[in-house]
Amino acid sequence: MIKKFLVVIFTVFFAFSAQAKTGFNIFAYSREAPEIKIFDNYGRAVQLSDFRGEFLIAVFWSKTCIPCLREMRDLNEFAQRVKDNGVRVILISAEKEWANPAAQLELINKYGGQGLDFYVDKGSALANEFGIFTSPHSVLIDSEGMEIGRIRGAVDWDDDTEEDIYKLKAQYRE
Repeated sequence: MIKKFLVVIFTVFFAFSAQAKTGFNIFAYSREAPEIKIFDNYGRAVQLSDFRGEFLIAVFWSKTCIPCLREMRDLNEFAQRVKDNGVRVILISAEKEWANPAAQLELINKYGGQGLDFYVDKGSALANEFGIFTSPHSVLIDSEGMEIGRIRGAVDWDDDTEEDIYKLKAQYRE
């Protein structure tokens, strides 16, 4: 009896550990991404639907989030590797964190994020609609504009993650 109990506990522990390690949470049912405006460094408004046709990874981050800053260089390298294959990575942060777009760009560049597209979320309206209150938090949106899942917490933006993203992209192909 005790052996069976230990086997069950051991199995459950490692099942949850594997999920936490990858961080991927793919939904059983996708939902349409919210239509809330975010703003680029020139003040131009865009919505997530403007990225239809591409597999979008919208990374919600904060300048005070150490894991966000640590993963910036790897995220940028990942974004550069996948951009010609129909995958787009964007950064979204709360507007209240920044005095101006130049301050955001300076911090992104300082941590190796040159080349990443970045946006501000006025009043955190988009983050609130998604129910995002922690960072980093990545939202996965297929080419049809449907949210298919999330990655919570920092990610190793390595070859394994790239492979996982390509598999998801193929699975949710238009």
